[in-house]
Amino acid sequence: MTSHLFQTYGRRNIELVKGSGTEVIDENGKQYLDFTSGIGVCNLGHCHPKVMKAVQEQLHDIWHISNLFTNSLQEEVASLLTENTALDSVFFCNSGAEANEAALKLARKHTGYWKISRHNMSAVFSW
Repeated sequence: MTSHLFQTYGRRNIELVKGSGTEVIDENGKQYLDFTSGIGVCNLGHCHPKVMKAVQEQLHDIWHISNLFTNSLQEEVASLLTENTALDSVFFCNSGAEANEAALKLARKHTGYWKISRHNMSAVFSW
């Protein structure tokens, strides 16, 4: 079969169809220990009962809330983090791209420099 996916990875010819805890199962029923953790998104394991219950409950309320709006659950987690660390405030994001963009914006705000470059490379701008 010809794949219509952009070939960005050297993919293994294994189709994973199910996961439970630290194990994943392929289309033939063979079990594997998942050392990738879904690249971090499954750090509590696949199909963890408490996570599944919380997700199912949340799906009945609202699926997504932009950071433009107040979110009491987000405030609760931020409070727990600041109470148990040396942090005064936290910033939640959902991807590496958002994290990098925020780092650039914070660097600009902290230093007062608008243009960020290194060793005569192209400038990086983020609004």
